[in-house]
Amino acid sequence: MNTTTKVASTTNALSKFTYRDFTWCLSLFGTAVGAGVLFLPIKAGAGGFWPLIILALIAAPMTWFAHKSLARFVLSAKNPQADITDTVEEHFGKNGANLITFAYFFAIYPIVLIYGVGITNTLDSFLVNQLGFAPLERWLLSGILITIMTAGVVFGKDLMLKATSAMVYPLVFILLALSFYLIPSWNTSMLEVAPDWASIPSTVWLAIPIIVFSFNHSPIISQFAKEQRNQHGEDAVKKTDAITGGASIMLMGFVMFFVFSVVLSLSPSELAMAKEQNISVLSYLANMYESPLISYMGPLVAFAAITSSYFGHFLGAHEGLVGLVKSRSNMPVKHIEKASLLFIVLTTWAVAIENPSILDMIETMGAPMIAAILFLMPVIAMQRVPSMHKYKTSVPVQIFTTICGLAAISSVIYGAL
Repeated sequence: MNTTTKVASTTNALSKFTYRDFTWCLSLFGTAVGAGVLFLPIKAGAGGFWPLIILALIAAPMTWFAHKSLARFVLSAKNPQADITDTVEEHFGKNGANLITFAYFFAIYPIVLIYGVGITNTLDSFLVNQLGFAPLERWLLSGILITIMTAGVVFGKDLMLKATSAMVYPLVFILLALSFYLIPSWNTSMLEVAPDWASIPSTVWLAIPIIVFSFNHSPIISQFAKEQRNQHGEDAVKKTDAITGGASIMLMGFVMFFVFSVVLSLSPSELAMAKEQNISVLSYLANMYESPLISYMGPLVAFAAITSSYFGHFLGAHEGLVGLVKSRSNMPVKHIEKASLLFIVLTTWAVAIENPSILDMIETMGAPMIAAILFLMPVIAMQRVPSMHKYKTSVPVQIFTTICGLAAISSVIYGAL
């Protein structure tokens, strides 16, 4: 094969969207679709129909620009096998790597706390409303659930990871089926609320953190970028751009269809009630509808989604905490691992008993750190790191990504004040 033929073959491989590329789209999509999606309609629909339209329009570019920039950041490392932590250390030094590790832990750990509350509320609502049992003491119910889930992680990690991976696509199918099932229940109550046009920008601004949280698939980007680099070398950036774009379009179509279907089948007051009850939208629908399909499938799907998300995030939080303590302590690693495990379990249990607002926790604890790493760090690297210069996105994309990241962080600060 001559040089011209080789170049043409490589060009065709890069320009063609293959089945392997599609499976990566599904992996990125599956990483993002989890328990966060079950709370998205409550927050996104709370501001009314027109702010929801705006959020739907900006969700796809927000998600694509941020994730493709993070993939480019990983591709910029000298070592083809470098993950995101190695790349941060290369570009920003050990202090920078420690800072990012710290931020990444505090992006994941609050999500474990969120799911501790979510799983308790989901099962409590199911036992009381669907099965007619008397409510259990909250400290006992949350303690049993968190102990069982943590035991699954500790004693059957490989099995749990396989099980949670297998749950993703049935979950997606059921949520899609539910979206279609709700179409006959669509009503105009959301459209009948007169929009306050002056407040729409602030409504959208305050809802951005939940979009960041619900569409986030950054945990898999490092592995994804490494594989594309191994397959395509210096041209990997074309593939990562295309695949992250495909995943963002899939997320936009699927998640926003689910959100609109739920929002159009409920009234603004019902969405507010779901937030007040601090349960997922599936649990709320189960309590509203007499259909056995929704009454029983809704809570079970919510339970499966929250459980699968808990497993993955618990592992990430535990590994992150062990890494943080290990770098600052001379304790034996086994002791650090046990102490870290105990800390996460006890704090998750304490927060589950306290039962704070899940949406408030997502906005104040989860989204800001994710936004800093996903939206701001790659753009800063594009300006400051020489090896990132060839991976720069266009100036408008950098500006949009930075604005979205700052909006997610500043809206949390504003909400706290």
